[in-house]
Amino acid sequence: LHGKETANFEFPLITIEGDRIDVLLNATTRRDEYGNIIGVVGIGQDNTERLAKVRESIKLIDNVNAPIFGVDIRGRVNMWNQCAIRLFGFSREEIFNHFLVQEFITDDYKIALQAVFDKAFRGEETENFVFPLITKGGARIEMLLNATPRRDEQENIIGVIGIGQDITSRLAQEKEYTKLIDSANAPIFGVDTQGFVNVWNQCAMQLVGYSTEEVMGKNFVKEFISDEYKIAVQLVFDQALEGRETANFEFPLMTKAGVRIYVLLNATTRRDDQGNVIGVVGIGQDITGRRAQEREYTRLIDTANAPIFGVDTEGLVNVWNQCAMRLVGYC
Repeated sequence: LHGKETANFEFPLITIEGDRIDVLLNATTRRDEYGNIIGVVGIGQDNTERLAKVRESIKLIDNVNAPIFGVDIRGRVNMWNQCAIRLFGFSREEIFNHFLVQEFITDDYKIALQAVFDKAFRGEETENFVFPLITKGGARIEMLLNATPRRDEQENIIGVIGIGQDITSRLAQEKEYTKLIDSANAPIFGVDTQGFVNVWNQCAMQLVGYSTEEVMGKNFVKEFISDEYKIAVQLVFDQALEGRETANFEFPLMTKAGVRIYVLLNATTRRDDQGNVIGVVGIGQDITGRRAQEREYTRLIDTANAPIFGVDTEGLVNVWNQCAMRLVGYC
């Protein structure tokens, strides 16, 4: 009646049967032919079903067993489900309308998380972003975040919805796993699905002479395996990437000093939390000394001043020294 129109005003109407319906109203000034205001015209839309779906969605979000939060276009919290309340300790009253990045994120992650939100404001989703959140009690929780743009009915972006996963325990286990690998009394290395080194423990460094910095990101087969063994080692990796493990595979490695050492390798498939193959882990054993002893043992047998022979479990000859050849005549 003052000439100011209103769009998308929600209000309830009670029907003659006593039912409640929700109406979305656009209220427009009504004027006569002289431009005088003579009333209001309201154009409505039955919003009952949509609001019911919205309430159901809110209920599902609130009860889901994962922390879910939302921020508006300015980054202020406007969604905070029950799991988020339990995990971080902040009630809705304590966190609603507060700036999530500025007030609840550690300084070292403010820029990175804001960049994730900015991408979502442009319509781009982000998956598996890891960042810390500090609980009300001061504990640090590591979160794995999927950030999705939030849109209104006209597909305008009005904020961001973040679905999180508490990975604090998992990261602690991974750190412990990394520590055990690094301090193991055996050379352990890992490659990704492309064959690039991403694990190289202390024993491998001591044995081969290359530091972690020198091997990380390098193609293991192409840069550290001699030409005559490249195909065989690559085949072992390819089999592991297909889920087939290999045990007791012998191959040579050239050390940084140019010395050839022999390694007995067990190659195991490496998988992520969802069981997807992400690479290969190799656990080795330096058998250079053992091979030298075996060669010396073979030489002593072959040059002994007595006929020496050997057979396998099926009775087939597998040892026949020089003296046996001279004595019996068979080579």
